[in-house]
Order: sequence, then structure tokens, then C-alpha cells
Amino acid sequence: MRARDLAVQYPTVAPDSSALDAARLVAEHRLAGLIVVDSDRRPIAVIPGSQLLRYIIPPHVRDDPALARVYDEQHADRLCAKLAGKTVADLLAEERTALPAVDANATAMEIASVMAASRSPVVAVSGAPDRTDAPMIGVITVAQLLDRLLPGATAV
Repeated sequence: MRARDLAVQYPTVAPDSSALDAARLVAEHRLAGLIVVDSDRRPIAVIPGSQLLRYIIPPHVRDDPALARVYDEQHADRLCAKLAGKTVADLLAEERTALPAVDANATAMEIASVMAASRSPVVAVSGAPDRTDAPMIGVITVAQLLDRLLPGATAV
């Protein structure tokens, strides 16, 4: 099994996309994260859903989760307002990690090791063998990979 066999279409965003729209995309499609692509569909970053949450949670609450109890539901409902007027590039400027990407020939073990090392629930799959900087052909999620690796999984 190779990465190209597991890759599926997946919503993407551009750096100039609205951060609020990106959050809506994650919520509406129940995504673990988003792949950010450039104008040539080359993957440039992954934004895990947890990073979106990290951006909207006030720093003092991130530092001491017990402080979250002082926020009532009205305040919690307004947390995402912080995303208004921001772009995906703004989110990336806050915290950028190495791009979890594999080439089309990557094996299941290579895919799993990239996911584990980057702590990313998704990896981008480039369309060119032995190149991760080629245009993206799809994405592999941790759920897909585990579904294939668990005993009794159906062969692709």
C-alpha cells in the first residue's frame, strides 16, 4: 500500500483565506485540520483544529485551564469573533510547524512516522514520486491510516 492509494480529496485553504471561514470549514466537515496550499496547489502548512482553538482561547486561560470556569456561555459564544478579519496567514504566523507531507510512493510506515513526528492528524500527499514539494493529489487522515492498519482491515 502506497500513499497514492490512500490519498483522498480534502478541503484546502489558501494563506489569504478568511480564518473564520477556515474554522467554519473544519466545523462543517468535521475535519481534524486543514491543509494550506499555495496557488499551484502545493501544500505549505497544516493547521490542526487544535491550533484554531489555541488561537481563540485567551493566553491566560491556555496557561491555567481552571480559569475557563469564569467564562459564561455568552462569553464562550463570542470566542470565535477573534477570527473575524484575520486570515489563515495570520494563524500561521502565530505558530508554524514543519509541513507533514509525504510523496506518492510513501509506505504506511512512512506515513505513520510523519504523522507521529509532526503530531498531525493529516498529511498531504504530493503527486510526484520522491517529491513532497509537488502539487498535492490528496490527503491521508489518521483515521484512514488506522482503518487500513488495524487487524481485519480491508485491503485497498
